[in-house]
Amino acid sequence: MKVVAAMSGGVDSAVAAARAVEAGHEVVGVHLALSRMPGTLRTGARGCCTIEDSMDAQRAANIIGIPYYVWDFSERFKLDVVEDFIDEYAAGRTPNPCMRCNERIKFSALLEKALALGFDAVATGHYADVRRDANGNAELHRAATWAKDQSYVLGVLTADQLEHSLFPLGSTPSKAEVRAEAAARGFSVANKPDSHDICFIPDGNTRGWLAEKVGAEQGEILDRSGKVLGTHQGALAFTIGQRKGLSIGYPSDDGMPRFVLEVQPKTNTVVVGPKEALDLSELAGTKFTWAGLGPVESGIAEAHADGSITPFDCEVQIRAHADPVAAVVSVESGEMVIRPVEPINGVSPGQTAVVYVGTRVLGQCTIARTVSAVAVPA
Repeated sequence: MKVVAAMSGGVDSAVAAARAVEAGHEVVGVHLALSRMPGTLRTGARGCCTIEDSMDAQRAANIIGIPYYVWDFSERFKLDVVEDFIDEYAAGRTPNPCMRCNERIKFSALLEKALALGFDAVATGHYADVRRDANGNAELHRAATWAKDQSYVLGVLTADQLEHSLFPLGSTPSKAEVRAEAAARGFSVANKPDSHDICFIPDGNTRGWLAEKVGAEQGEILDRSGKVLGTHQGALAFTIGQRKGLSIGYPSDDGMPRFVLEVQPKTNTVVVGPKEALDLSELAGTKFTWAGLGPVESGIAEAHADGSITPFDCEVQIRAHADPVAAVVSVESGEMVIRPVEPINGVSPGQTAVVYVGTRVLGQCTIARTVSAVAVPA
């Protein structure tokens, strides 16, 4: 096949590109320029889209012996990732910018351009696996090593995108093996640290960055009944589950500590309550997709005339490095509804819930609402 290898400048994408060549594909290396001022993206934190990264990617492409280009997606990145991040926080939700980047940049904008130019697929350095069912349909599965598995951030991929995706590292037992292979190939990035932090917030101060973009005003801190307990200097400075920094000044009626349960930017209020109230019995979202065949086509569940889907057993993961938990999922009134077998906590609207059946990624939804397992006292 003719393949675009997305080369971030890291060790994983460099080895993935080399393996794609050795698999017999005609490969072209492409680095994505995601900022008009890429030199500003790294200030102590480690991003993935800087001038240095572009040069590292080019050196690896030269060693592999493939053509190399830099494609400018900075405007699309600004609109679809950075501004989405700001809008989601302003609406009281907690987005995942790396997942948005995969969804809207790497496997939408990049793949669209690659296909338009006559390429057959995009290869990346993600640790995940595309397999085929008995009828040849593409399925997304976890990587061989769960410690490095990145299938969660790929849960937004559609069936058509999976048909044009290659993940050459999916069956690799460990990251150490990838680094050893990079060293053997003579790649200068063999021992380059993994990227981390949000690339467009280089100093890692997300709260300060958001306060600058969205603004911060004094508002009220309420308990679950609506009683005013105190004030704050900006709702966006708080996160679900936070205990410290509330500055309420007096204990709750039962003497137990309070935790942030809700952040409501539209009213600039923060709702606090007991730790038990963080436990959720239900998560739901209207923005959901299936990664390949859906549960009905896969024979996992049945569909009704009204578009609902009968409940089915699965596991759900709500963060890239969280443990999956047993759950029952259904589609009701246009929502993907997830009911964990045991209450789950530490979840905020805006996060992505990825649904697994065994190692297979079945689909995902953006969490729009949650239901506490602890009812509000009358």
